[in-house]
Amino acid sequence: MKKTLARILTYMILALTSFCMVFPFLWMILSSFKTPTEIIQFPPKFFPSSISLTNYLKAFSMAPFGRYFFNSILVMICSVVFTTGTSILGAFAFSRLRFPGRELIFSLLLTMMMIPFEMLIITNYTTVVKLKLFNTLPALFLPFVSNIFYVYVLKNFFDTVSDSIYYSARIDGASNWFYLWKILVPLAKPSLFTIILLNALSSWNSFVWPMYVTSDFHSRTLPYGLQVFTTEGGSFPELLMAASTVIILPMIVLFVFTRKYIVNGVSRGGLKG
Repeated sequence: MKKTLARILTYMILALTSFCMVFPFLWMILSSFKTPTEIIQFPPKFFPSSISLTNYLKAFSMAPFGRYFFNSILVMICSVVFTTGTSILGAFAFSRLRFPGRELIFSLLLTMMMIPFEMLIITNYTTVVKLKLFNTLPALFLPFVSNIFYVYVLKNFFDTVSDSIYYSARIDGASNWFYLWKILVPLAKPSLFTIILLNALSSWNSFVWPMYVTSDFHSRTLPYGLQVFTTEGGSFPELLMAASTVIILPMIVLFVFTRKYIVNGVSRGGLKG
């Protein structure tokens, strides 16, 4: 009886927590169909009086979202490719290669995870300006092509692979490069899938950094384009909700269908044994 009550209470808490997390997204989607009067009325009206795409059409006519969408896709792909590549190479070096100070260097890199991103903005901005990359798409992803957290996840997964496999491959004449790409990488698919998804989500939703290193629409991404709906003269909440829905919906769908891979990859890469 006690176990049944405990289970019911657990499910109730999980259901309530899930509703609290889903409700803002549901409110955003419903608000994207409301009229300017309905969205600001009090008490709030949950459902719109009618379903119309007027807000979506107006929103995408106020800014070049087609260009923003292209930039976001391109930056996300470049970020995923370069970050995944550097993470694989870094994890292999710290997991399999033997060199002086390996453990010390890796420990120092791990301490950098405690440094907040805001403390690095000035340094990264200065570097981008000196390299003459300001207002270019490479400036949006190059400062972040190395990520110690991803290296840490992959290294821990590589450490779970028996050393005997590595030494057997070396005895058979396989190079480190061959062993990495033909043996380790295929085995690390769950962790790699997690890294790709997390990096794609992070790149797609990035707002602060693009705001600093871009100044015209040719280099801006989708999150930064939302600023057009908030001006000194007022805001357009119904248009903002419509544009936000279009921007966020692809990532929500991606996360819903791949969440189990994220959990599996982090659990397998973050724990040894």
